[in-house]
Amino acid sequence: MSSCQTRCPVQYTSEIIEKKWTTLIFRDLHSGKKRFSELHKSLGGISKKILSERLSFLEKRSLIGKTIYATVPPTTEYWLSESGSKFSKVLQAMAEFGETQLPYIHKAVT
Repeated sequence: MSSCQTRCPVQYTSEIIEKKWTTLIFRDLHSGKKRFSELHKSLGGISKKILSERLSFLEKRSLIGKTIYATVPPTTEYWLSESGSKFSKVLQAMAEFGETQLPYIHKAVT
């Protein structure tokens, strides 16, 4: 990899994943469509406000899609867009790297 002067793809990707919870949202949507409440529950610890902000951030970048159903209360469903589904390669690389680090993390904790 060479350093980037303008419009660096590594920097763009970093700007997406540096926000807390974003990679975990990708992880959860990787398996298919999820309702807002399902995401909130699976991401234990995230506030509804932050989850809404992260989902909006990803939607504005065309990485996820959203459907709002006219129910009472309204139901919102999210999924990975075609572009967002390409992020699975990044998640796979992160998982593989994390696996190599687990023995070191356990040593540091004990």
